[in-house]
Amino acid sequence: MPSFDIVSKTDLNEVANAIANMEREMEQRYDFKGSNCRIERSDAEITFHADDELKLRQMREMLQGHLARRKVDAGVLDYQAEEPAAGQAVRQKVIVRQGIDRDLAKKLVKELKGAKLKVQVAIQGDELRVTGKKRDDLQAAITHVKGLKSDVPLQFVNMRD
Repeated sequence: MPSFDIVSKTDLNEVANAIANMEREMEQRYDFKGSNCRIERSDAEITFHADDELKLRQMREMLQGHLARRKVDAGVLDYQAEEPAAGQAVRQKVIVRQGIDRDLAKKLVKELKGAKLKVQVAIQGDELRVTGKKRDDLQAAITHVKGLKSDVPLQFVNMRD
């Protein structure tokens, strides 16, 4: 029976490369010279340390630009609330999302069932398995899911006949 998986995976090596490029650019830029702005990464969590909110906003834009150059969708970034640090300095945590969360998975299952497509959808951890009798049904399901507005980038992998 043909099937495919709907996943949301992010290549953390590409994120690390984008951060390294961003750090190099920050060393070169005039507006960051002499500032105490830095970026830290541990697994799927990035922390921005900036002198003020303007520099923090510039750092967010630079990260999104560098991710776009590395062909990583900026939608994988989940910005947490800004936290004040010493003086005017601010800090912000950014989570790199991996996998499909439970609420989005339930929403996708409901949408696919509501579309009256001849497919079965099963939640398997942080991914969805879609099976159907015909390959055309699976392609219709992919088209339907692509048409939905989702803040998390989705990939369709593991297509099997």
